[in-house]
Amino acid sequence: MFDIIGDIHGCYDELLDLLNTLGYSLKSGIPIHPSGRELAFVGDGMDRGPSSLQVMQLLFALQDKGQLIYSPGNHCNKLYRFAKGNNVQQTHGLETTIAELDSLSQKEKTQILNRYQHFYEALPLYHQLDSGKLIIAHAGLSEQLIGVPFSRAVRTFVLYGDITGKTLPDGRPDRRDWAKHYHGTPWIVYGHTPVKEPRFKHHTVNIDTGCVFGGKLTALRWPELETVSVASKQPSQPEKFTVYSS
Repeated sequence: MFDIIGDIHGCYDELLDLLNTLGYSLKSGIPIHPSGRELAFVGDGMDRGPSSLQVMQLLFALQDKGQLIYSPGNHCNKLYRFAKGNNVQQTHGLETTIAELDSLSQKEKTQILNRYQHFYEALPLYHQLDSGKLIIAHAGLSEQLIGVPFSRAVRTFVLYGDITGKTLPDGRPDRRDWAKHYHGTPWIVYGHTPVKEPRFKHHTVNIDTGCVFGGKLTALRWPELETVSVASKQPSQPEKFTVYSS
């Protein structure tokens, strides 16, 4: 039994609200459910929101206990490249995480960036759970790529979705609606593209309900296929949400 949480993007207070609503206790320092349910995450825990470092510390603690199920997203990858010293643009939300890091001492900043590198390098690109019936992938995964050995195609799809190579006027990559054409048997739970309500399409569920843009933070309960959401505390930015025709 899993509770899969959508894109957090530094919304730590909302994450605590959601964990409480789901019945988790943090008395031990990590979330524990009395019924033995396990947490999972679709990635992009950081950037854009006010408390990325607190989210990261909770994820680190889960990883240290061997209890982390987390599928990295594009923001995770960008922060990893920054942590390694690569020249990346400090835009699209990364600048908020860097501002938090810059408020620390140089020693603390270095420690967190080193810890984050180890965190990221231990993550699989996506998770196959419940005997393969459940897949958690940040931006999704086409049925043709399920089980395919690591490749650039798998990495690109998982991190960015089914991109066309074109760019939208606001700078985001143009993406195809891959879920509309998905006909695989495993359920794929993903995020990456903010939607007003969880989007069920064939055997896929998008649970990025845009918490950092004033929407909600959502979890999908597996195998029940029920969603649980809490309200965002962030300013509303309705233009950030994607509306699908069907």
